[in-house]
Amino acid sequence: MAAKDDILKIMRTATLLSGMALAGCSSLGTLDGMTTLIDGDRGLENFQRVGGADWKAADGAIQASQSSSTYAYLVSKAKYGNFRLKVDFWASDDANSGLFLRCQDPQNITAENCYEANIFDQRPDPSYGTGAIVLVAKAPVPMPKAGGRWNTYEITLNGARLTLVLNGVTTVDIEDAKLASGHIALQWGGGIIKFRKVEIQPL
Repeated sequence: MAAKDDILKIMRTATLLSGMALAGCSSLGTLDGMTTLIDGDRGLENFQRVGGADWKAADGAIQASQSSSTYAYLVSKAKYGNFRLKVDFWASDDANSGLFLRCQDPQNITAENCYEANIFDQRPDPSYGTGAIVLVAKAPVPMPKAGGRWNTYEITLNGARLTLVLNGVTTVDIEDAKLASGHIALQWGGGIIKFRKVEIQPL
């Protein structure tokens, strides 16, 4: 009887380990509480495409350089409320892009129904250019530039507290309670934009 019990335990353990291995294959993983949505050229399956941008996995990043629509997005399949988001991105000098947060309608992404952490060095009105939350919090003066290099945005949305840190420098730290939760969207609006790491940690 004891031998039979031992065999059953071994079989249950093997089944559990097999299931864990299969689960690991279908996810980019979680490390230190951060869930990875994009890791190099992997992660497109975590988003739905809205608009006509040529999003593709190439050269160790998810990137776009043109679109059949004026704006286009990769919209997260999941919704998030309070979170910490870390994004490594490369933008051409003429890039118009941004990170849209707590978006209310995944098919209609705007600066009115999302918080937009902007990436737009050549915005005609630099008040809400790179480092700003469009229509909510203006960029520092002089406005930081992101074009032509790799950058890191670290963004924390915790209740009404909104914080943006670009390349280690805090550009926004305010309170705004307009939006409580929603989708995340990565934008193409012009030029070339590349995302090589997108990680999120719910708070």
